[in-house]
Parts: sequence; structure tokens; C-alpha cells
Amino acid sequence: MSDFKIALRERETVNVLELKGYLDAHTAPKLEEAFQNLLKNARFNIVVNCRDLSYISSAGLGVFMAFIEDVRKNKGDIKLTNMTPKVYNVFDLLGFPLLYEILPDEQEAVRKFSERMK
Repeated sequence: MSDFKIALRERETVNVLELKGYLDAHTAPKLEEAFQNLLKNARFNIVVNCRDLSYISSAGLGVFMAFIEDVRKNKGDIKLTNMTPKVYNVFDLLGFPLLYEILPDEQEAVRKFSERMK
């Protein structure tokens, strides 16, 4: 079984999911559960910090696609941050920068959510 961990933190009005390890078909259900819990609790401003994400498969990418519509329908968003070049290339190859805001660091993503609230 692949090693994958998710840590959840709250920063102001934003929930931060920190991903660590390998996000693939075996571990994608953990991320699905994390998103489901956020939506169930009406937490729609989400930052996904990918600093420690070392690998992502198409199954992992599919999780992001599965939830973005519901998040945005509730006036929220999912912002992605702190990607290594290797992980960014996978997102970029599949056109994710056109659909998601990908930022260099978590602080900037949290700030953008705060600006939207003003």
C-alpha cells in the first residue's frame, strides 16, 4: 500500500489540506473523504498544499475534478500551492492551470481568499 497522509488545518476562513506522499488509485479515497467532510461541513474555501506530495496519478487528479463544481457552486474554490516541478508538470500536462489557481505558496492562496471576502 502506498504511503499517503492528509493533514487538515484551518487558517482564518480557509481550510488547508496538506498532502504527503503518493496520491494514486489506492490512496485517492482518503482525499475524497477529506473533500466530502469539508463540503458536508459547508467549508468551501480550500487550499491544497502539495509541498510534500511526491506523486499523483490520474486517479488523484480525478478527485479534484469530482469536487470542484460543488465547491464553486457554493461560492468557494480550491486553490493549489507549493507544487514541486515534477507534480506541477502532471497538473500542467492535463490543463489544470486553466481550471485551478496554482500558486507558489500557501500564504498567497489564503490571502487571495481573504481579499475575495472583502
